[in-house]
Amino acid sequence: MQEDRRLAVLRAIVEDYVSTREPVGSKALVERHRLGVSPATVRNDMAALEEEGLIAQPHTSAGRIPTDKGYRFFVDRLTQIKPMSAAERRAISTFLEGAHDLDDVIQRSVRLLAQLTQQVAIVQYPTLARSTVRHIELVALAPGRLLVVLILSTGRVEQRVVELPPELEPEADTLADLRSRILRATVGERITEAATALGALTDQVQPVERTLVAVIGAALVEAMSNERGDERVVVGGTANLARFGDGFDQSIKPMLEALEEHVILLKLLGEATSLDSITVRIGHEGPYQELATTSVVATGYGLGDEAVGALGVVGPTRMDYPGSMAAVRAVAHYVSTILDQA
Repeated sequence: MQEDRRLAVLRAIVEDYVSTREPVGSKALVERHRLGVSPATVRNDMAALEEEGLIAQPHTSAGRIPTDKGYRFFVDRLTQIKPMSAAERRAISTFLEGAHDLDDVIQRSVRLLAQLTQQVAIVQYPTLARSTVRHIELVALAPGRLLVVLILSTGRVEQRVVELPPELEPEADTLADLRSRILRATVGERITEAATALGALTDQVQPVERTLVAVIGAALVEAMSNERGDERVVVGGTANLARFGDGFDQSIKPMLEALEEHVILLKLLGEATSLDSITVRIGHEGPYQELATTSVVATGYGLGDEAVGALGVVGPTRMDYPGSMAAVRAVAHYVSTILDQA
């Protein structure tokens, strides 16, 4: 009973501090929350919570604020993530389903997350390594020029223009036959298996076609091994950093610098590889001490049962964790659904 009451007091302190940004006193807790006990009992509970390192008193005779340990205790004991309202779910669905390609999905997702949470949103592009080949197209642009189009299961599209010497210029029937062979060898295969199949295909065609196949295959393999997408992240809502308040040098400046380094952002999302759970890293739990005043809420999104990327939000440790977790989970769910239907 006492443990439950102290958890209720901690929850009330977290909620009030997130809302007001001011240290919380026992009198305010009794007035704002139905704790069912006297202010004296609340003060005793606050003293116990402070002794456990879950709250702290920033100034003499001031109220208390949650510590990183207190936020962690609070998050770990959330019995369930706050559900989105029906109106919020409809708004998310309508906004994301209006996207017409992968880039649009990513851009819309990051804007939506920033708006829902009032934090800085980060969305990683799907990784190539976990993608499969959905379609390959070969298009003759002009004499000596061939467009090679690679479409992946995640919706990513890679294009390469291949310059061909006159002696390799294929007839229309030859190009159509080659396209069919490439499709049979690669569609539905993971990137690594598809690249291997393209290499093997060179030995399966007539000698006169081998050079052409090798040139086209090299362009496709280069597109498949393009590392650019695996390191791409999109950031939105940087204006929300103004909500940090004072302490530019300690809080906002390091965040602004981090937002310029995609490697850092990818590491912030690094543990979010599951479709079923949400990763919450609070304050000093993060990989960079320069960002010790921030928290990360992130999860994976993907195709079927496998994550192909991650998304989340970064903000002050004084954030609405239940609301942020709900928004991150909901957006990831809709992005996964869109990718599955693409």
